[in-house]
Amino acid sequence: MQTMKTETGARLLAVDNLRVLLTVLVVAHHVAVTYGNIPMWYYTEPAADPSGVALDILVVLNQAFFMGFFFLISGFFTPGSHDRKGGRAFVRDRLVRLGVPLLVFLLLLRPLLTIGEHGMPFWKWYIVSWDPGPMWFVEVLIVFTLLYAWWRRAGGQRAEAEQAGAPSLKGVVLFTLGLAAATLLWRIPVPQGTYVPVLGLPTPYFLPQYAAMFAAGVVAFRRGWFEALPRRAGRAGFVVAGVATVLLLPLAALTTGLVAVAVNALWESVFAVGMIVGLVVLFRERFARQGPRGGFLSANAYAVYVIHPLVLVAVAWAVRGLHAAAVVKFALVLAVSLPLCWGLAYAVRSLPGARRVL
Repeated sequence: MQTMKTETGARLLAVDNLRVLLTVLVVAHHVAVTYGNIPMWYYTEPAADPSGVALDILVVLNQAFFMGFFFLISGFFTPGSHDRKGGRAFVRDRLVRLGVPLLVFLLLLRPLLTIGEHGMPFWKWYIVSWDPGPMWFVEVLIVFTLLYAWWRRAGGQRAEAEQAGAPSLKGVVLFTLGLAAATLLWRIPVPQGTYVPVLGLPTPYFLPQYAAMFAAGVVAFRRGWFEALPRRAGRAGFVVAGVATVLLLPLAALTTGLVAVAVNALWESVFAVGMIVGLVVLFRERFARQGPRGGFLSANAYAVYVIHPLVLVAVAWAVRGLHAAAVVKFALVLAVSLPLCWGLAYAVRSLPGARRVL
């Protein structure tokens, strides 16, 4: 998730700004889980009013594309880093940048988040409930990074043809349908709602999307897709994502069994591709600049991802006595937490050696 450069040396500020947006969505996602009806967070207050449904909808829409987008951006930055550093240095750097924050979260932050959750000695609870929380993303990214390094060592760079130009409409459609088919087949043995203990994967049923988006990011870097996508593709992406949601989500709710799984997989794939294409073009055209504030947000985005659970739980705990609609508490906690997250991230990155890994 670090800031990289393209082969021309020009910094893709639009991609940096997209990372900031996605980090904000991660924070919003977990605040929505806190006050909605999907209790999968360290501290939750299940909604006692209908506004909790709106938060659940936000979670479903977010989940359909935002982590896949994170993996695509990570894949985009990977080839250039490998090119500059070489195989061994690349692997060593990524293990430091990804592995150290993962260990810090597991050994230092997670104990603070789980205090009071158990009815047994804390050391025992800590072991039996081992879970990396939102750092599951880093776990999976380490695996993808090592696989990419192996691919390059085996001569895979020859397959990364630097064929400039935007992907064709046919290519995008085939990618989307292929992703939907792979997701459907994957969800037969790994149904929606599956959770992997110890590894802590909360959404293993999305792994086809994560892998496909990481690979697409690698190809996008080599072929300049982010720069080459036409403006009309951005508008079309948003329209397709909206139409698919209106048509396919109700259909998924009205069907059962394998048909429902297939419709849901198709919606997620179409929605994800549409939103990603739309946001890439939008940010390239409208948000490709970065002043001091944007630079601050971008530089600290990765640290925010690592430390945001601590801030969210603390703020939610502080306002637990406030009686208000779920969506009101969501808005309040989000508004308070975002500046606190970036402030704490800046403070952490100011510690000696912290910027080496964050």
